[in-house]
Amino acid sequence: MIERAAILAEATRLRGIFETAGAVPVETPILQPAEVLLDLYGEDIRARAYVTSDTLRGEQMLRPDFTVPVVQMHMTHGAEPARYTYAGEVFRRQEEDARRANEYIQVGFEIFAREMPEAADAEVFALICDVLRPLGLRAATGDIGILMAAVGGLRTTEARKAALLRHIWRPRRFRALIDRYAGRMPVPEARAALLATHDPLAGAGPLIGLRGADEVAARITALREDAAAGPLSGAEVALLDALLAVRETSDNALEHLRDIAVDLPAILPAVERLARRLDALSARGLDITRLDFEASYGRTQMEYYDGFVFGFYAENRPDLPPVATGGRYDALTRQLGQGREIPAVGGVIRPGLVLSLGGAA
Repeated sequence: MIERAAILAEATRLRGIFETAGAVPVETPILQPAEVLLDLYGEDIRARAYVTSDTLRGEQMLRPDFTVPVVQMHMTHGAEPARYTYAGEVFRRQEEDARRANEYIQVGFEIFAREMPEAADAEVFALICDVLRPLGLRAATGDIGILMAAVGGLRTTEARKAALLRHIWRPRRFRALIDRYAGRMPVPEARAALLATHDPLAGAGPLIGLRGADEVAARITALREDAAAGPLSGAEVALLDALLAVRETSDNALEHLRDIAVDLPAILPAVERLARRLDALSARGLDITRLDFEASYGRTQMEYYDGFVFGFYAENRPDLPPVATGGRYDALTRQLGQGREIPAVGGVIRPGLVLSLGGAA
């Protein structure tokens, strides 16, 4: 067991490295208002957050990470370029694995920059890579934006696209929707009967539950509209499958994705952003021919990521969570900016894991 004093000392050292890179140290309250945060973090954190009630302030939650409160702080005071660093405790319930800590310290580095976002991606990743290099970790990278672009380019209804985008971070649900929209899954008898009935509410008994008759009717209308839409083509499903299967070194993945973009042109702008990011990483001395890229990577992380994502793992310790994670979250600044937005990217390191893997990196 690493002593807390040692972890705090390592956190201070790491934050100092980020300060040297131009980041301003900031703090956020441990107790955060829950209403907005629970909608932003996604289903995983919603299930793992510690939530309590306050008579004056309403529902509150223990801070599950720093990114959202830091973005809230920044967007409240404008949307100008900035760099921040922070260190402190985060809290997450661990209901499936008692070995995982439910309270631990994060140290982070965030960049808000309008110009050259790919260069900002490369700076964050390269700095964390340099810090962790002595530990010999495996770096994994991906890009949620490519899959989002692919969904946006499908020849199907906007409602179906919205459902797929909402479930990108839940791979099994996403796959089930793809199969359903492609006509690969039989319609349950109850739903088929519902869709065939002229007025499913005719003769119904009293409504039980929280949904009103108008909400039930709207849901039935949406189901009927979906049933009337044509299936996804086999060719489009095959292209999605090919995209999700990309798992190669970054240089080879780029060429593979460019090949897929010939038949799925909606992803081309996102693929070219990947190309510019790899150029920026190469300019910082990273060998992209040895850097892994997985098109599906990041789909079980924070739902606010919408572009570049990364993580660093100890391959000889599969029992440990990632030592560092991060990514791009441009849409989050738009959600919290009250009409303002600015591209942003960041990453966090867990100093306790750094020490457990061999001391100060």
